[in-house]
Order: sequence, then structure tokens, then C-alpha cells
Amino acid sequence: MTTPFRLSVLDQSPIAAGSTATTALANSIDLAQTADRLGYHRYWLAEHHASPALAGVAPEALIGPIALATQRIRVGSGGIMLPHYSPFKIAETFAMLAALAPGRIDLGLGRAPGSDQRTAYALQRDRSRQIPPSDFPDSVAELLAYLEGTMPDDHVFRALQETMPVGGRPVVWMLGSSPDSARWAGEMGLPYCIADFINSDGVPLADLYRRSFRPSARLAQPELMVATWTIAADSGEEAEALALPARMMFAHLIRGRLIAVPTVDEARVWLAANPDGPGKRRRTVLGTPEAVRDGIAAVAALYGADEMMLVNIMPDHAARRRSYELAAAAFGLVPSAAPVE
Repeated sequence: MTTPFRLSVLDQSPIAAGSTATTALANSIDLAQTADRLGYHRYWLAEHHASPALAGVAPEALIGPIALATQRIRVGSGGIMLPHYSPFKIAETFAMLAALAPGRIDLGLGRAPGSDQRTAYALQRDRSRQIPPSDFPDSVAELLAYLEGTMPDDHVFRALQETMPVGGRPVVWMLGSSPDSARWAGEMGLPYCIADFINSDGVPLADLYRRSFRPSARLAQPELMVATWTIAADSGEEAEALALPARMMFAHLIRGRLIAVPTVDEARVWLAANPDGPGKRRRTVLGTPEAVRDGIAAVAALYGADEMMLVNIMPDHAARRRSYELAAAAFGLVPSAAPVE
């Protein structure tokens, strides 16, 4: 079966209640190897901080081990929250990763804090002032200049572009769920990933991205990826059950509480006792492999996506791996022996 879009994976490295970050990170490496074997196009790692449920605090620390543990799949960040960091440091880090795994590294950039405001302040590189939103596109431009060797001659950091690790260059993506990110991605001529699992009303963002797009040396025409919450199982009832832990987590999140990923049984009991949960349920594509295939295709058509990235959180690693196996089979993915472009 040939699909008009690529399929990829976004991993948030979930920590099941009673488990540890060590296990969660081992599961991420195992899931990446599974995705590589199944024929997924890329494997991205999210950045979240101060969370008992998610071990992925530093994608840049996990990308290298996963790239070395896989053969062909692209590996990257989904994403690096650039306002926390120096553009030079991120440029150096990802140039090094690209030298480690040439032709396979992506650098997805986001503006969201990936945390609460207190944690964001603890992460902030300059605590003498509040970093304004306008700082983000300037930071992206500086980072790109280091990687591409296009720093203006009169720039104070001009000489630093010559010090980037040699051996490869990451493909830079803009991530987002807001009009600002869509516009910046278009104006900079970058590929764009919309977080549909955060903002399921993101179709206008796709339109804005395309309208704003300016061809660049990075990209001749718009390239759009959409990340959507997806769980495949052998039955619709099982898929619905596997979605309950994340529903319970989200209900706690909007109440200002963070919890580890509960079991299905714990989530079922809690949700039954707390029926007044989140008012607006985010888009979820759940069900049998065939239902998931049709649902993902429908979301891709809605956005006009070139690529769909599947994301979920489950306490049972075997069920999570099974979900990606079923989705791959439904789409007829075939692993390639050659590195992806």
C-alpha cells in the first residue's frame, strides 16, 4: 500500500506509575529500534521538564544513543525549547550529533516552555530579565547562521561559525501550535510541524504557513508535518481503554497537578468518579488498525500534510509498541535497507 504522506513517531518517554526514568528511557530506545525496523520515517523526542510522567527532559542527550542504536530512521528533537538555551550551544550540539549520524539528524525548534512558569524561570539562560516572544525568531536566525555559515561579517560572533563540528548538518524544523510559529516557519523557508495533539484547530495554521512561505536554500516549497494523538489496538474497546491513562493525566494537568502515568484500571476508576473532566477533548485517533489508518488519512487530508507523526502516552510499553506495529501494518510500511533522505 502506498500512502501520499510519510509516517513518523513522536516519543515523550512516559514513566508509568511505580516505574523509573531508567526504564522509560530504555523503552524509548526499544521503541525507536521498533520504528526503525517497521519503516517509520523519523523518530522525534520531546522536551518536558519537572514532570513525574515524562522522562524526556533533554532530547539532545537521547538523540545520539538512539541514532547509534538504529540504522536508517531519522532521529531528532520534537523539539528543543530554544528560549531556554543559547543558540550557539544548540548549534554546536546538533552539528556534533549530525557528525555522529550524518544525514539522519533533525533539529525541531519550539517556543513553548515545556513546563510550568517556575520551571521555565529555573531553566532560563538569563534571569535578569523576562525573555520577550520577539527574541525567538532572532534566536532561530542566529542558530541557522551558525549552522549554515551565513553570519554577517560585522557580527560579534562571526568567527564562531567556523568552529562548528564538521561532518553533517541537521535539518531544522519549526514546531508549533500558534499563528506566530506558522508565520515564522514560512518566512524563514523552514519545514513546519503542527502539534495537532495540542491544538486540533490547526488547519488555519497550515494555510498561514503556506501563504507565508518564502522559498529558501533550505527548502524550495512548503513541507508540512502534523503530529496527532494515535492509539491502535486489536479492538476499538481496547484502544479506548488504552487512552484512559492519558485522559486522567490531562484532567490532573488542568487542575495544576502532575502525576506519573496511571494504569488503565486506576484511570478507569478515577474517571468514573470524576466525570466532570476536561471540557474540551483533544483530537484522538483511536481504534482498530483499519480505523486508525482511515482516521490518520482523514487528518492528513484535512491539513494537506506531507507527513503524519503519531504520538501517545501509555503505561504499558508492550501495548505502546504494539500500537505502532499495528499502524505500520495498516499503512503497509516496508523497512528500507538504505538511509532515508
